[in-house]
Amino acid sequence: MKLYLIRHGESVGNTKNIIQGQTDYPLSSLGQEQAKQLANYFKNIHLDSIYSSGLRRAYITAQTLADEKGMSVQEWEHIREIHLGPFQGKTRAEIEAMFPVMKERPLLTSGIEGTETVEAITRRCAIVCEQLKHEHEHDSVAIVSHGGFIGIFMMYMMFGDEWHTFHRPFHIGNTGVTLVNWQSMKKPMFEYINSTTHLEIAALQAKPLST
Repeated sequence: MKLYLIRHGESVGNTKNIIQGQTDYPLSSLGQEQAKQLANYFKNIHLDSIYSSGLRRAYITAQTLADEKGMSVQEWEHIREIHLGPFQGKTRAEIEAMFPVMKERPLLTSGIEGTETVEAITRRCAIVCEQLKHEHEHDSVAIVSHGGFIGIFMMYMMFGDEWHTFHRPFHIGNTGVTLVNWQSMKKPMFEYINSTTHLEIAALQAKPLST
């Protein structure tokens, strides 16, 4: 299987430095342009299936890609962004003011009440892995998701259930593409991570913001 993990284009939430989680912000005008550049990048790349988070910033990115390919998008709830409970819709500064402990804790696995637990995230990753291996063993698949989920899913592919005990080194930029070559009975091989070569115009390279 060839698996393309793709983060959505820049969202309105990104432009405001908002921690979005599962709040449903649309793409910004820049994000829409990034999605078009992404679609153009995939013009000559074969895909058998396109999956997307149902959140607008991901789904619109995926639909732009699908339109270019003459394909449809399959919405998949298990690849939504991590649910961040009371953090959602706030800036990092606002979160740290409300929860001083967050100055020391990772945002995605904080353990704060109302946020998605490590156990729940792990179950989601396991479900995604099993479905991909069962249904797409020899296919080329694109998943359009979110920076937080993609980074964690990559860690899960490498370390399994213990993913959360390791430092997560990945930052995935808007429309960043990661290609995973995943052969049957073998560990996944990452051919490249967070490629944004399709964003040819410097103005389309938005600075790294929130997931």
